[in-house]
Amino acid sequence: MSERIDVTEIFGKNVFNDSAMREKLPKSVYKKLKQTIEDGAELDPSIADVVAHGIKDWAIERGATHYSHWFQPMTGVTAEKHDSFISAPTSDGRVIMEFSGKELIKGESDASSFPSGGLRSTFEARGYTTWDCTSPAFLREDNLGVTLYIPTAFCSYRGEALDKKTPLLKSMEAINEQSLRILRLFGNTTSKRVVPCAGVEQEYFLIDKAKYLQRKDLIYTGRTLFGAMPPKGQEMDDHYFGSIRPRIGAFMKDVNEELWKLGVSAKTQHNEVAPAQHELAPIYTQTNVAVDHNQMTMETLKRTASKHNLTCLLHEKPFAGVNGSGKHNNWSLTTNDGINLFNPGETPHENIQFLLVLGCVMKAVDRHADLLRESTAVPGNDLRLGAAEAPPAIISMFLGEQLEDVIDQLCSTGEATHSPQGGTFKTGVASLPDFAKDATDRNRTSPFAFTGNKFEFRMVGSSDSVSSPNVVLNTILAEAFREAADELEAAEDFDMAVHNLIKRLMVEHRRIVFSGNGYSEEWVVEAERRGLPNLKSVVDAVDSLVTDKAVKLFESFGVYTKAELESRAEIEYEAYKKTVNIEAKTMLDMAGKQIIRRWCATPHSWPSP
Repeated sequence: MSERIDVTEIFGKNVFNDSAMREKLPKSVYKKLKQTIEDGAELDPSIADVVAHGIKDWAIERGATHYSHWFQPMTGVTAEKHDSFISAPTSDGRVIMEFSGKELIKGESDASSFPSGGLRSTFEARGYTTWDCTSPAFLREDNLGVTLYIPTAFCSYRGEALDKKTPLLKSMEAINEQSLRILRLFGNTTSKRVVPCAGVEQEYFLIDKAKYLQRKDLIYTGRTLFGAMPPKGQEMDDHYFGSIRPRIGAFMKDVNEELWKLGVSAKTQHNEVAPAQHELAPIYTQTNVAVDHNQMTMETLKRTASKHNLTCLLHEKPFAGVNGSGKHNNWSLTTNDGINLFNPGETPHENIQFLLVLGCVMKAVDRHADLLRESTAVPGNDLRLGAAEAPPAIISMFLGEQLEDVIDQLCSTGEATHSPQGGTFKTGVASLPDFAKDATDRNRTSPFAFTGNKFEFRMVGSSDSVSSPNVVLNTILAEAFREAADELEAAEDFDMAVHNLIKRLMVEHRRIVFSGNGYSEEWVVEAERRGLPNLKSVVDAVDSLVTDKAVKLFESFGVYTKAELESRAEIEYEAYKKTVNIEAKTMLDMAGKQIIRRWCATPHSWPSP
């Protein structure tokens, strides 16, 4: 029998969270730091040393000897450099454990050794990491001992963003500012901040480590380059949501415990469609924290798998012929006082604020469909998109019957008078209760689906960071909100102006809404007729980053400069080229050293001429 775990006792135990701050910081400092986190403001330098001392004492009490500025360079994975708390030895040969405010707030790393796309040359090496205090510090326990991790942004000496976090934080500021303008137009004077939130579902494969080590292609590329279909794959549909095997269950239990200690609210776990494929999903949190948590999750999956003599594969298509893996980015906007801007209410046709928000989302997705597709552009995703388990490369929105009906009313008559309701689901079995059903079905072939009070962006690849998709989502909606607010703030008759604007948004961007089968050839033809882009590969998609439209969008909000966009395009082309080259060299190596040599060494009976 496995040991009983009290989740409430272990959750967040390795996080410098609110309770740890209350315990370790003077009351006045705690209040200032708390206000800084809630407002998303800059940390007051006058309290930095006190905060650092409190974090150090908390970490050392739990066995920490080192700290690390933990950041997310443009490699898709995380980076860290460890320093001990040891300061100069004392006169009696002992050491003092110190950690200053300067060390907390600022670190230095070699900015020329990470991908920069031309922003940095070899001789331009200085780069800085700086604490993102809205994402709490945490402890990691591993073979190195206990280390304090400080989530940070990473920038060059000249200030260019060399990471995935800095643009994300800038995009969050942009959507906050423009969302508040929309709320103020509708008389909301109490909400102080609008926070984009994300819940990231993570799919992955687990295979036996001994079998993994026999496959050079899995080791070097993350996927099989040679192979044959097994006699039984996923055709019987018996793995999805099936009973979890004991060995996998033990792995999942350890993963959950590690994540709970780190404050990651891992909630859902199950078998996915393909054999050896599984999924883990957390509860929503603000986007920059959700991105950090997803990186922690991927790292924890890999480390824990090794302890169980398993290997975790995060490649989007590790095995041909069965489902690949993605991660669904569930995205919403929520005020500091609990208002969800994507909540339509019981009668969406009467919810004018929601209809304006929905129209702006339609406009943003339609206008910048190419950028959304590009935000998911990693080589492995090219092997997955459009297959039976993933949405096509064509961006469209699924809104469901209820909202589509409201949109059609507005487009045809200019008025929406009713919202179709879900009604009651009758099971037809006396012993089973009837219940209220949702107003609409779901569509898993859609890349961008409305699911009640959030949008689910299903196109992101399983190995990829969710930072870039959220940067794009936040920024394109901030632009649509800004344009709507500019128009409505100048209107003499707000009610008439907002009514006309909603109708115009719905009519002009109705083409982005599609509720049918995204896997069908008919949709490809129909999407082309509508003028929707179909960017099938990384190479097709990357140029979307450097169009005049994209540069104008991102520079207007200070999210990216033109040079930063060009550098990211260069990095993505380079990563694609290197990935394909590694796969080609691995195929040659395996063919020459394993397949042909083994075949030649085996006696063969040749057929008679």
